[in-house]
Amino acid sequence: MGGAHFPGDNDAGEVDAACCDGEVDLRDVGKMEHGCEHYRRRCKIVAPCCKQVFPCRHCHNEATVSGDRHTVCRQDIEKVVCLLCDTEQPVSQACVSCGANMGEYFCDICKFYDDDTEKGQYHCNDCGICRVGGKENFFHCVKCGSCYSVALRDNHQCVENSMRQNCPICYEYLFDSLQGTRVLNCGHTMHMECFTDMVKHNKYTCPICSKTALDMSHHWEMLDQEIEATIMPPVYRYKHFHNLPRTNFCSLLLLTNQLASHRGKPPLFGCFATTATRSQR
Repeated sequence: MGGAHFPGDNDAGEVDAACCDGEVDLRDVGKMEHGCEHYRRRCKIVAPCCKQVFPCRHCHNEATVSGDRHTVCRQDIEKVVCLLCDTEQPVSQACVSCGANMGEYFCDICKFYDDDTEKGQYHCNDCGICRVGGKENFFHCVKCGSCYSVALRDNHQCVENSMRQNCPICYEYLFDSLQGTRVLNCGHTMHMECFTDMVKHNKYTCPICSKTALDMSHHWEMLDQEIEATIMPPVYRYKHFHNLPRTNFCSLLLLTNQLASHRGKPPLFGCFATTATRSQR
């Protein structure tokens, strides 16, 4: 059989030795002792596309990035190799040879194994894949096309298939990404880590629609107070302007009236023409 040898592979005697010594239940032999950087599991997959053996589909996809680029569809996996006895076999939770569970959590739809059940894995029929975090903590939004935290039920802006897009920052496909995601106020989505980096660089708007990505109410109130405390120079009082030179002071005046208009107030200083809106910040 093709493929490579990976760290954590054991010989066939591990199961017999552990069980004879009365250490653990047969099904629990080797639990949490094997796997890769993505999952703890006691089997490797046989990629249906190239017939090579890999710890998981993510390891396969990463290994083919620089060469013959192709990815594994999780539902197409038909064969696995037990890491305890090295037996190749059809997909199932328990090894047909040694009897050990190849994954404490097992999904026969996604052909998915994972020993680390603290992740709270569950299969979403609407998404068609397994997710983590505990089924009780999530609901499936039909319009957005993905599972969202129950905190967002009736409390988010729906955007059709918002999760079936690439992250606007790193361009990784969001729907089945291993990274956490954030739903912005506008309904668009991005990786949580990418969002954090964006805010650190003082970018507070959605990269897709330019609407405010955070609750900026407190910030606007502080600007209101600062601008209203600014004394208008006599030369500008009671005058109407439409095309002002781009100076810091004039930008301040434009912002003053912009803030005022969005609060339903009349212009605070003169009358300045602007097409910007709060939602575009």
